[in-house]
Amino acid sequence: MMFQPLNAKVEAPNYDFSLDALNDFLPEKKISELTAKHGKGEQMNSINGMKTYKFQVAHIRYKFPVLVQEKGGIIQDFFARLPSYFLHDIFLNSLVKKLGKQTSFTKVKEEAIYIWNTEDAKHVYSAACTITCFPIFYAVQKKEMKSTLLDQMKKASE
Repeated sequence: MMFQPLNAKVEAPNYDFSLDALNDFLPEKKISELTAKHGKGEQMNSINGMKTYKFQVAHIRYKFPVLVQEKGGIIQDFFARLPSYFLHDIFLNSLVKKLGKQTSFTKVKEEAIYIWNTEDAKHVYSAACTITCFPIFYAVQKKEMKSTLLDQMKKASE
């Protein structure tokens, strides 16, 4: 019995994801421009004039939530919970191409934290490895922020 090859192409679910998809969420952008492109977003809370919204980044192959804090109509920071089926190597490579070599790297057990301190913002990326490596989150915040979404996520997980 002869088998015919299927000639199937296997591609990573995030092969067509671009970091440019998150450009609208970057600090210093206007929330009005974000809502014009991604819809109104779900308001999660409002504390001391700082409002938190939840948006969805969606494509044919993926959908994930992005939390955004804004004050006075200007985005202060964002926190994106990345799909676990994204490939870590591809996502990290995209960050390195965009931001250069990370400023710091920390590994605790199976989880790694990469930090880039740029002139205007702090970028934080987390990934973990079990059998394969996968992204957990990506966050960008203004450098001088006191209460970031990332800080809130850390407190919530304690």
